[in-house]
Amino acid sequence: MKDFEIIDNCLMVKLPREVDHHLAAYISENADRYIMNDKVEHVVFDFEDTRFMDSSGIGIIMGRYKKISCFGGRVYAIHADRQIMRILNVSGITKIVEVLN
Repeated sequence: MKDFEIIDNCLMVKLPREVDHHLAAYISENADRYIMNDKVEHVVFDFEDTRFMDSSGIGIIMGRYKKISCFGGRVYAIHADRQIMRILNVSGITKIVEVLN
């Protein structure tokens, strides 16, 4: 799978091994481009390969949530391991993002 792929009406975002501030702008800008240009309805963040995420990862998810929810869309997280789940829970992001594992 590519980093960004549209499947049906969902933008699938395959996150890298480490999600930090160095990659945050790249991920956010590309996801936004797909959201605005391809009229996707939902965003799915795939954490399968991710082993580290700092607060910029939460920012990526929150920013896409704010954009897609304006259009009635939803954000999902998949394949989050125990450590990533802990970060998602502690940050409160699981209140607005559905986690499917």
